Amino acid sequence: MKIKFWATLAGLFLAVAMPLHAADLPSYHLTIKDGKYTPGTVEIPAGQKIKLVVNNEGPGPEEFESSDLNREKIIQAGKTAEIIIGPLKAGTYNFIGEFHPETAKGQIIAK
Repeated sequence: MKIKFWATLAGLFLAVAMPLHAADLPSYHLTIKDGKYTPGTVEIPAGQKIKLVVNNEGPGPEEFESSDLNREKIIQAGKTAEIIIGPLKAGTYNFIGEFHPETAKGQIIAK
């Protein structure tokens, strides 16, 4: 009886502790083209893990970089990358395109 109880308890714990798969996360889309992000601001819900889908329309590679989010990802021209972020506290989180830091700027606002 005790073994069955502990096995059930362990199973429940694992079910709760398992992370969401990227396919199950809400997606928010961002495009980088000609050294600029569109849209420049992405609003997401605070306290929720999300998938940021970044499409690089070129020309050339770009690096999505955010010290606020602790994320860096090089995305080749014509490719798409998925970046998992959060859950975030309410606030504003900046990001840049490392290869075009003067023009490729944006922010994620968690509300």
